[in-house]
Amino acid sequence: SWLCAESRTRFSEIYDGEIYDATFETDNWQSVQVLSWPKETLIPQEGEEIREMERICAKSVIITPGGETVVDFGQEVTGYVEFTLEAKGHELIRIQHGEVLDKNGNFYNENYRSAKSEICYTCKKGTQTWHPTLTFFGFRYIKIEGLSKVPKPEQFTAIVVYSNIRQTGTLNCSNSKLNQLFSNIFWGQKGNFLDVPTDCPQRDERLGWTGDAQVFVKAATYNYDVERFFRKWLRDMAADQRVNGAVGCSVPEYLPDIPPSAAWSDAATICPWQIYLTYGNADVLKDQFASMKGWVDYVTNVTTTPCLWTGGEHFGDWLALDAELDEYKGASREEFIASAFYAHSVDLLVRAGKVIGEDVTAYENLHNNIVRAFRKTYPIYLTQTEHALAIQFGLTPDPQKTADDLAEMVRRIGCKIQTGFVGTPYILHVLSDYGYADIAYSLLLREEYPSWLYSVNKGATTIWEHWDGIKEDGSLWNTIMNSYNHYAYGAVADWVYEKAPGIQTIETEPGFAKARIAPIPDERLDWLEASIMSRHG
Repeated sequence: SWLCAESRTRFSEIYDGEIYDATFETDNWQSVQVLSWPKETLIPQEGEEIREMERICAKSVIITPGGETVVDFGQEVTGYVEFTLEAKGHELIRIQHGEVLDKNGNFYNENYRSAKSEICYTCKKGTQTWHPTLTFFGFRYIKIEGLSKVPKPEQFTAIVVYSNIRQTGTLNCSNSKLNQLFSNIFWGQKGNFLDVPTDCPQRDERLGWTGDAQVFVKAATYNYDVERFFRKWLRDMAADQRVNGAVGCSVPEYLPDIPPSAAWSDAATICPWQIYLTYGNADVLKDQFASMKGWVDYVTNVTTTPCLWTGGEHFGDWLALDAELDEYKGASREEFIASAFYAHSVDLLVRAGKVIGEDVTAYENLHNNIVRAFRKTYPIYLTQTEHALAIQFGLTPDPQKTADDLAEMVRRIGCKIQTGFVGTPYILHVLSDYGYADIAYSLLLREEYPSWLYSVNKGATTIWEHWDGIKEDGSLWNTIMNSYNHYAYGAVADWVYEKAPGIQTIETEPGFAKARIAPIPDERLDWLEASIMSRHG
């Protein structure tokens, strides 16, 4: 009974944007063709619905030094712009999206790479209000071309789009810059939790990178209710998992030629376990246990050294600062990281199996053998990340000495963080767990590069991909890989929840059925408050 015809939306695509002609009319309506196609694989919607969640009015209209008309919304968001204007008809309005202004204050979006990220709108006559419907952008600024006069801020609204997740966590303190960091973390999550946990919402990528997701999953579960969101994504992961158990580096697996990587593919074990701990529902472990087991078995079968993971290709400690210039992988040994995460995934598989009544004796033995092999092969730790992983995953025979060495390493270079995606989620935890909470706070509160507050001082409203996405002289990191909305380093929020105010889950009482409250205050903060709305209140 349906009819179809061409619409005023002439083109739409998530990377390149939308072309819309408000003057277009058609009378060429045709009957649809019914496609005979099997429906057995169709399933109902499993994840949270994507919705228009918030609206933000433009903060200002700027004429840049280059003569461009730029609208600043004051906050980086994911979504699209709604605008109202008066036109004679057939004027062409072009809108481009950007995250930052360059050193000179001009519009900049070269870091979007090949994504055009633009709107081309042909006006009808008279007053009109419009926004795109089939695309989305990551942006704080828009550049407008084609208007006959400088517009007013009230003509523009940013419509914020993300999955319908409910905020469950709050963080607030006496330090205004730290509060801005908290805001950046929340906004980074909203901007990247759009049906799948994407790495970034703006450039020609926007993929469900498994490494970013596992790094941030604990903080994510405290900030928002993401149980349904992650269970859907984990089912996608199991559906994409290869017959040999391999898990890709993005889900949906858009990059099948990239081999499985430690700390990325280990999302198969880390994410289900964290969802269980935060929400207390063992069904996620039952649903994912075969996937978890398949991943561990894959590593066991492909390694070139029994009880370690050697012979693979990995991302290493991605974007760590202890690497050579222009080297992305950091200085931590890739096979050290791979073997550490192998041990961690086997340990989580054992814990999950015990919760749901599976026989995991063989995997308990495997874990013991991995720990022995690891300690024999890696008696010395070379980087901040190697120290942090050895402590966090129970691999060092003397965690206190390893923590002492880590603390001295951090102090020796002026109390700076040098970890990348792999080490950052753990370094503050292991320091505070072994008597160095003062150093953990120093890293958190540090304002000079490299630090979390460095980006705050540079005007960030979301979390950056690089510690120095904007350099100290105001120049920008290169265009190859420089996102200003990349939530991974926002994982520090889980340390703030768990160690500063001390709100901690208990493994034997998951979902905060019981909680341990053990604050670690610091005199550099007059006060700090935090809350988590759990399944038990």
